[in-house]
Amino acid sequence: MKIALMDSGIGLLAATAAVRRLRPDADLVLSLDPEGMPWGPRTPEDLTGRALAVAEAAAAYRPDALIVGCNTATVHALPALRTHLEPDVPVIGTVPAIKPAAAGGGPVAIWATPATTGSPYQRGLIDDFAAGVDVTEVPCWGLAEAVEHADEPAIAGAVAAAAALTPDDVTTVVLGCTHYELVADRIRAALHHPGRPPLVLHGSAGAVAAQALRRIGSHPAPEAPAVGSVTVLLNGRESALPAAALTYAEGRLLQAVTQAQ
Repeated sequence: MKIALMDSGIGLLAATAAVRRLRPDADLVLSLDPEGMPWGPRTPEDLTGRALAVAEAAAAYRPDALIVGCNTATVHALPALRTHLEPDVPVIGTVPAIKPAAAGGGPVAIWATPATTGSPYQRGLIDDFAAGVDVTEVPCWGLAEAVEHADEPAIAGAVAAAAALTPDDVTTVVLGCTHYELVADRIRAALHHPGRPPLVLHGSAGAVAAQALRRIGSHPAPEAPAVGSVTVLLNGRESALPAAALTYAEGRLLQAVTQAQ
């Protein structure tokens, strides 16, 4: 079994780690666009063109499925990616976990990139899945870029700024960008203070990984005896994981495999 994942940068590590936990034996192809990162500020047309190039690089390795490990790319490029690759390669998008977050009744905060915050896409998800729930949209200025470069001071500043915009009565936070899942512990710590209810964070990585397996008719096998290979593509060229990826546990999980190949 071979699963490909694509993103502009290392935000795909969260979904990659989730796939690894469900199927340690799966071979992984990680296709990134460091020359075009970040995708968020780009026009939909530009982003779609870059996403198609990254997807084509991954498809050349004949994966059984392709995970779009990026919320922004899912919004703008998923239809084009599916038209281009399916039915040969099932394409699985990433959607903010607003539905399961709202099931708890709220109040809910959605941390997302400034481009996504307040967008018709996100507002549509709120209307569809969180009607009647108190929802606050929180723009996280610079957080994805700071995570991408493992810039600790910038991460701390961006998290603190977003935490200051998050109401004190919030009980659930949706991590609406895949990069944010890599610093979930820091987000939780920034939001913790005496008097705040127990906080629940909702990312998308686990659900996306499980959906990928369902699309190809596979099942979790966390006790698999073998560990699958990892191929990293940076703008279509085989390479090592970006150094910043090794700052995060999800990146270090893959390092030993890539070094052994």
